[in-house]
Amino acid sequence: MAVQSGIYRGVSAADRVAQRRARLLAAALTVWADPRTRTTMTAVCAEAGLSERYFYESFSGLEALLEAVMDAIAAEIEETSRAAAEAAGDDPVVRVRASVRAFMELLLDDPRKGRVAIVESVAVPKLRRRRTELLRHLAHQSALESRKLLGALGRSGVSGRSAIEDEIGGMLFIGGMAELITAWLDGTLDASTDEIVEAASRALLGIYR
Repeated sequence: MAVQSGIYRGVSAADRVAQRRARLLAAALTVWADPRTRTTMTAVCAEAGLSERYFYESFSGLEALLEAVMDAIAAEIEETSRAAAEAAGDDPVVRVRASVRAFMELLLDDPRKGRVAIVESVAVPKLRRRRTELLRHLAHQSALESRKLLGALGRSGVSGRSAIEDEIGGMLFIGGMAELITAWLDGTLDASTDEIVEAASRALLGIYR
């Protein structure tokens, strides 16, 4: 029986491509985060149960796939943290803690995400630039959100922070968090989630207040 309009077993051709792409992204996350496995196209395709033909359907090469994994994790961090802050109410301090906790819980739920985006990406020369771009993007968003939550008032209660000072603060916070999470993931830092959330929240509040 002929397939009509690209529909096969009730699924359109576009949807099948999207499903295969999602399988490759999930497989890449698994393979890349496993220190026992070399991250190759062959390994990713085997994990996804797909041939290389389907790999090239969605990605130009391995680095394009890994970059897409990083982009997806960064977007999830941003969306999850913002949603937690918005759900926490109007108190700026409570909102900051909720945002940081949501980020930490995302990593606890799936430690692979922090490992590939923050740790493993450094080992791939062509992905280092993308890692830097994503960290700077998150720093910029941190600056914008902090000004929205905390305003531009200093400890004296008078206006004293410029937009560039907010950007500097965002870079200090996100850069520090990247190093903190690296140490936590590799076992150098033996700290609980609550300890990290509290320390990171105090640091962010201290930068902007």
